[in-house]
Amino acid sequence: MTTTTASLLKTCLFGCDSSSSFKFKCKFVSPAKTLLLSPATGKHVVLRSLRAWRIRCVSDDPGSSHVFVSSRRKMVAFLSTVQLLSHLLPPNGNAAEIYPVMQNEIRKVVTKGKAAGVLRLVFHDAGTFELDDHSGGINGSIAYELERPENTGLKKSLKVLAKAKIKVDEIQPVSWADMISVAGSEAVSICGGPTIPVVLGRLDSAQPDPEGKLPPETLSASGLKECFKRKGFSTQELVALSGAHTLGSKGFGDPTVFDNAYYKILLQKPWTSTSKMTSMVGLPSDHALVEDDECLRWVKRYAEDQDKFFEDFNNAYIKLVNSGAKWNKL
Repeated sequence: MTTTTASLLKTCLFGCDSSSSFKFKCKFVSPAKTLLLSPATGKHVVLRSLRAWRIRCVSDDPGSSHVFVSSRRKMVAFLSTVQLLSHLLPPNGNAAEIYPVMQNEIRKVVTKGKAAGVLRLVFHDAGTFELDDHSGGINGSIAYELERPENTGLKKSLKVLAKAKIKVDEIQPVSWADMISVAGSEAVSICGGPTIPVVLGRLDSAQPDPEGKLPPETLSASGLKECFKRKGFSTQELVALSGAHTLGSKGFGDPTVFDNAYYKILLQKPWTSTSKMTSMVGLPSDHALVEDDECLRWVKRYAEDQDKFFEDFNNAYIKLVNSGAKWNKL
């Protein structure tokens, strides 16, 4: 085990100081020598009795002695902690092998009707990134932030992905950050958008990101440009990423088709109509894009050329799901 793992385990089980620089190894000891993991399958086997098991913990400190944990309560705590850490520590395995597994399991649970919510999950996890201090970003912290007002409705999307992640983790544990990034890409593809390749190896955060980092829906165009600039995105990338609103119930064409209808409808400014239905199309931040000359230039370009929109969205999405990521090379 790594020092980080050992420190967390020591704190959980023994209340020891987690600042130690010594490595800390834990070994299961059983009179019957029953294996906890099957070497053939890599899967857990059922324990016959927790009473028969002990954990021998050894520090590489020359002056230390063995520590045995035989309490069933502490054994359960240990196993629970190991399970938790499997999602926090760098994943092991082959990205080329697990990526198609992730895609397959995601497509089993993400329908066209659920695609907009999944894509929104990506934006709300990655959108907390701040370039100045490299805080926030794509790190799976959205799992701790679901009660925030701006994340209303995302609990359902995360629950959908959890079903796929359980299946993937049985083969090879992956981080929530990777799972969310790939799911967003698949959501776009499922709805007819571009196929976006996602590199794997992101690590998860163990705590929520600071509040108030997502772009408010009421921002003006200048406010949006300044906000996205702080996150490392240009005006062009801002407009391209905004095209994700073509999915869902915001009124931009077919809610389950990823195309350039968003830009075509923006140019029509339906929210200025006296009709109650059309006046509710889009958010104030969407409307702002056609009130700014620099943004309007890209809105018109994407309305005329869907291929250009797909190309720029592809590039901006890859940048988004890499923003603030902490990496482990698979």
